[in-house]
Amino acid sequence: MKKIVLAYSGGLDTSFCAIYLSKKLGYEIHAVTVNTGGFTADEIKDIEKRALALGVHSYTCIDAVETYYDSCVKYLIFGNVLKNNTYPLSVSAERTIQAKSIADYVKKINAEAIAHGSTGAGNDQVRFDVIFNILCPNIEIITPIRDLKLSREAEIEFLKENKVEMNFEKALYSINKGLWGTSVGGKETLTSNLNLPETAFPSQLQKKETDKTEVVLHFKKGELIAIDDSTFSHPSKAISYLESLATPFAIGRDIHVGDAIVGIKGRVGFEAAAAIIILKAHHLLEKHTLSKFQLNLKNQLADCYGSWLHEGLFLDPALRDIETFFESSQKTVNGKVNVTLLPYRFVLNGIESENDLMASKFGSYGEMNLGWSGEDVKGYSKIISNSLAIYHQVNESKL
Repeated sequence: MKKIVLAYSGGLDTSFCAIYLSKKLGYEIHAVTVNTGGFTADEIKDIEKRALALGVHSYTCIDAVETYYDSCVKYLIFGNVLKNNTYPLSVSAERTIQAKSIADYVKKINAEAIAHGSTGAGNDQVRFDVIFNILCPNIEIITPIRDLKLSREAEIEFLKENKVEMNFEKALYSINKGLWGTSVGGKETLTSNLNLPETAFPSQLQKKETDKTEVVLHFKKGELIAIDDSTFSHPSKAISYLESLATPFAIGRDIHVGDAIVGIKGRVGFEAAAAIIILKAHHLLEKHTLSKFQLNLKNQLADCYGSWLHEGLFLDPALRDIETFFESSQKTVNGKVNVTLLPYRFVLNGIESENDLMASKFGSYGEMNLGWSGEDVKGYSKIISNSLAIYHQVNESKL
């Protein structure tokens, strides 16, 4: 039998694929789940049990949490990347790393084909296909749900015919959880005017209106290395810890509106407490420790980085070039950011850093000019305005 690697989540679509690829197409199924922070150990055990019950030849879970951070999330933080100034690219970034991990596994076991359960309506089909086409150019990509244009009802009927036992009740909302946030899709996100109800989010507010928690985030060269007095062996663990502190406050919720890769507008809800707090805290620290033109150039490159990552173009060498710039820019991004967590929001109180460029010995904005004289400013103002003064004097009577 020919080997096929199936990107397997344990849901309806990938369960259909497991049965269909085996019984209808005659493949030896090797199911692979890539954990990018969305599954607990118990959940992985349940997924493995379901996969083996479907008759797959083998099941593998690839723990890619630290790889996900090292190769992608780190640079989203360095760039303060928010798609359309809103969305921390929770799912977009995940899919790229998941696809890359699966492609590596395909090569490892010398599989003849690769499969995923994407439909033909969303972004994920492109993200998976692009990575597979680059890393496994001679491997056939099979996508039964997309290729057969299957309805949910048709999938359920097929699985029941094959004696598959699972919960076929459709959840009101589709949830995708990972290290860098959780996406939430449902009937309201299919409209332009409705917000998600409180009950749609997987975590719920657990704090009273008067509750608040003070936390201190410690950054070294742009990376979150400690929270309060707790240090971590890897920044991904710091992210998870901050998530546990902030989620009970229901922080980081919003709806992103964007342009799908397939050419339509789309909305997706999300909750990403740790991601939003880290991005905003990191950005505040940068505003104190980077030069004006470092900040300006980073903003431009971050927009490109986020857009290309969203489009599934993570393997373009231009992104490695941007990452090199981001890495270089973080040398002085060191210090502490003081944050207050409150129900549904947080406050950035300020920073402490040995690299703080807001140093009083050079002057205080609006108060004292210790590093220059009034005559210096007069001369500078004269020179900087000279070209515009000439322009307006020459053209005053002609405009």
